[in-house]
Amino acid sequence: MMKVSITLWKKLALVLAGVIFAATFLISSVPARTTTNDDSAALYKAKCFACHGATAGKKFDATKADDDLIQTVLKGKKMEKPPNMPGYEEKGITADQAKALVAFMKSLKQ
Repeated sequence: MMKVSITLWKKLALVLAGVIFAATFLISSVPARTTTNDDSAALYKAKCFACHGATAGKKFDATKADDDLIQTVLKGKKMEKPPNMPGYEEKGITADQAKALVAFMKSLKQ
C-alpha cells in the first residue's frame, strides 16, 4: 500500500513539473505588447491635447530630433513663459509610450 502512494506522489510531481515547464515556455514566448496608434491617440487626448491642441500645433517643434522630444515628454521642460511642460515619466509614461506619442504628434502635423 505504501508503494502505491509514493508512486502516485511521484506521478503527481512529474505532472506538476510538466505543467510549470509548459506555462513558463508559453509565457516567455508571448511577445511584449506594443503601443498602437489607438493607444497613442488616447494618451494624447488625455495628457497632451489641452496644451498642444488637436493638431499638435501649439508648443511642439516637430523638426527636433525624436530623442530630444522623447526626453522632453519623459523629463519635462521649463518654458520661457508658463505653462511648463511636465515630466510624464514620474506619472507612469514609459520610454516606448513616449516614443509612440512623439510619432503620433508628428503624424498630426502632416
